[in-house]
Amino acid sequence: MLGSPFRQPRLPLPPPMMMSEEGSFAYFTLTQRMPAIVQRVIDENDFPTSIVNNLESLIQSLPNGIVRSLDDKEPDFTQWNRYLEPYIGQRWLNIPWFFAEAYFFRRILEATHYFQAGSTQAVDPFSLQKRRGLETTLVSIRELSTRVNHWIEQAKHDQGNLEPKSLIALLYSVLWGNRADLSLWPIDAGELDSSQEIHLEQNHILVDDTALIAERVARFEGVRMDVIVDNAGFELVCDLCVVDFLLTSHAAEVIYLHLKSQPMFVSDAMIQDVQDTIKFLATTRDQDVQSLAHRLQDYLDQGRLLCREDAFWTSPFVFWEMPEPLRQELAQSALILIKGDANYRRCLGNRTWPFTTAFADIVCYFPAPLVALRTLKSELVVGLGLEQIAALNQEDSEWLTNGQWGVIQFVDPTAITAAP
Repeated sequence: MLGSPFRQPRLPLPPPMMMSEEGSFAYFTLTQRMPAIVQRVIDENDFPTSIVNNLESLIQSLPNGIVRSLDDKEPDFTQWNRYLEPYIGQRWLNIPWFFAEAYFFRRILEATHYFQAGSTQAVDPFSLQKRRGLETTLVSIRELSTRVNHWIEQAKHDQGNLEPKSLIALLYSVLWGNRADLSLWPIDAGELDSSQEIHLEQNHILVDDTALIAERVARFEGVRMDVIVDNAGFELVCDLCVVDFLLTSHAAEVIYLHLKSQPMFVSDAMIQDVQDTIKFLATTRDQDVQSLAHRLQDYLDQGRLLCREDAFWTSPFVFWEMPEPLRQELAQSALILIKGDANYRRCLGNRTWPFTTAFADIVCYFPAPLVALRTLKSELVVGLGLEQIAALNQEDSEWLTNGQWGVIQFVDPTAITAAP
């Protein structure tokens, strides 16, 4: 891959999103969601009193407490304190939103002595929520596994040819994750065009590039693809179903999963979560689910499915600030799937772009073709039309944050040339 000629968006950068604006989702996150997240960590773990006190102190510092350096002397201690230098002594309210979120989750790990236990003994403070995310969605997991197995058999019958409609259906399931009602989706992908319920779901996709994506992937044969993973639980199962379909159809020879190296954003997936998920699928009593698990484990064993972690994914940096070695690594991919709200915000630098800004003009810096799959959970989205925005404001006053609307956006930055 030649990569993109850009190293950041080719448009002037707007200001970063801050948490100080009352009524914004960022303000709500700092004042309501963050304290609730810490309280749930306390409630769901059997931590000693000293750790509970640490966590309660973190709650008390929100939202008007002072940003301080880390003091746990762990592997990323020096890096993080360098990141924090511009903000030391400021109030939480006055630092950029994404930076504050990354710092917040690192503070939870500090408070729970996550690193002191060692990599094999560390306690994921969010493990209970991740486990329940699988246990409570087993019916949907069975339904999705049945569909994937059916589509894979179709591909085998068609001499390995990937059915675009099957891929489109899988991309929709990946987009909606836990919100997806899989009973809406027929097993036979040929029925997609005639399902009224599916069209209702599609109407909530504000930008839908699935046809372009499927057309491109249908031409792939034995390429490398990458997935920048978001959440564990059912959403990760959906990701793994797409991976399974792409590997089994041989559209992709190898797929890299890019995962967090430590717990973050409550349910963000780590390598351990992938392993735990496949193990969970393998121990169910459903034959279709077991078949999915066995194929995934085989791909891991064969080296066709590779799990990777990098410190960048848990850093407070946005995507155009990724280190050059990681950029060069991703440049080898034929297509990168970028999952979730936080990753989408990092694509856009978590800045206040007008909603009508072209997605391609911002992510032109990315080193490979990408697909962003994201349900809207914050006041940041681009690529929309003025009439579309007006209609949304009239139809649903909370469309930006309630998770009921989504985008599937495709861009090939390697085809974008710099202006002479």
